[in-house]
Amino acid sequence: MMEEKQCCVTLSVQPSRGLVDEKFIVLVQNALPSSQLTIRALHQCEDGHSWHSFAHYTSDATGAVNVSEDCSVGGTYTGVEAMGLLWSLKPVPGSKAGLRMRKKNVLAPMVVTISVYQGHLSEGFGNQEPLAGVEVERWYMAPGVRRIPVTEDGLTATLFLPSGPGPFPGLLDLWGGGGQLVEYRAALLASHGIATMALDYLTCKYTMETGTFVKQDYFETAYKFLQKHPKVLSSRMAMLGLSLGTSITLRMAVCSEVTKFRCAVCISGSHIQPMDGFLKETLDYFFRNSGKTRFTKDDEVIWRDLLLPIPSDPSLKVDVGKLQCPLMLIVGEDDQNWCTYESAMDMKAMMERAGNSHLLTLLSYPNAGHLIEPPYTPHVRASVFRDVQSRQKLMALWGGQTLEHSRAQEDAWRKLLVFLRTNLYGGVKPGASSLSNL
Repeated sequence: MMEEKQCCVTLSVQPSRGLVDEKFIVLVQNALPSSQLTIRALHQCEDGHSWHSFAHYTSDATGAVNVSEDCSVGGTYTGVEAMGLLWSLKPVPGSKAGLRMRKKNVLAPMVVTISVYQGHLSEGFGNQEPLAGVEVERWYMAPGVRRIPVTEDGLTATLFLPSGPGPFPGLLDLWGGGGQLVEYRAALLASHGIATMALDYLTCKYTMETGTFVKQDYFETAYKFLQKHPKVLSSRMAMLGLSLGTSITLRMAVCSEVTKFRCAVCISGSHIQPMDGFLKETLDYFFRNSGKTRFTKDDEVIWRDLLLPIPSDPSLKVDVGKLQCPLMLIVGEDDQNWCTYESAMDMKAMMERAGNSHLLTLLSYPNAGHLIEPPYTPHVRASVFRDVQSRQKLMALWGGQTLEHSRAQEDAWRKLLVFLRTNLYGGVKPGASSLSNL
């Protein structure tokens, strides 16, 4: 009779299709009252590697578990964590070291299988038959968002246009020192009503063909391309940079006569760079300081000391005191990759001295690391990183503690969207696609 009762267990996830930054509700019903259950999430990445998470629950008097309300007592996370099954995803046991989950093909969803098992399991899931399971789709692109490859004017980029007639505010999206054309954040921003162009500036076609790094005019060309697009509001433009992309974003916001931004967002980066050059000279400056590199006992590389102490020489940093548009700085205080917290403090002081600190919004998160990504992206404390200049593969230590880092990602993303909407839409919330109608 007991087995028959357990066969009736049901598992539902609502919404089963949604954007990656949208919360879902995982509900188990019809289990035996006060029974031990394990809920597990399993995802196979496009690179073939599998990631999983699991949590231990006890059903209530009606035989139900609601992950949004009930407490996990063990597994890859504990406590009441509505989205713990996503942010605590880890490579399955036996996987190679240094994996990082990144979406390559944004035209397809991230598919996650969520299952419920009898008992409190921590291993051997492949040998157990789940009581129930369901597939969940997590999308970076909302319905109607258009993906447009851009090769005009020598650019290597992808433009994402929101659904609807437009026109929309425009944003240039820059990633960091790993290079490549990274699209998933741009796709997600377009899903929230902002025409966003992801731009490759380190491994772009120009650099691959000429062997030389791009200069300031490359970013001005990208700005003008986006600004002139018929679906873009030419006077409502922004720039977002992560890590090395922050160096470019601050430089363009302060020094370019062409780029006129309504606002800028910088995540996990620094204003320190030689002002008598551009990208090549900045990378050369970093390289000259490479003697300050440290390694952990596990041979993970720590670069955070390269720019420390923060230079007082004004020729070695962007003068953010001249900034004329609102700036959001997002940093993790446990960033082991770059001195982002110290840089943010110096930028704050510079802006206070110049009298433009009213333009600054600083989000600083204790125990968050370098890779502050969209919400529920699994935290990776260290991963394999290929240096663009040397092409050498290293194990980079990014830092962060999983729970606090995940909290930071969720909070920062919510505030980033509000910041962009306020400055690009004048406080009017854009008519983004309904996330629950995917």
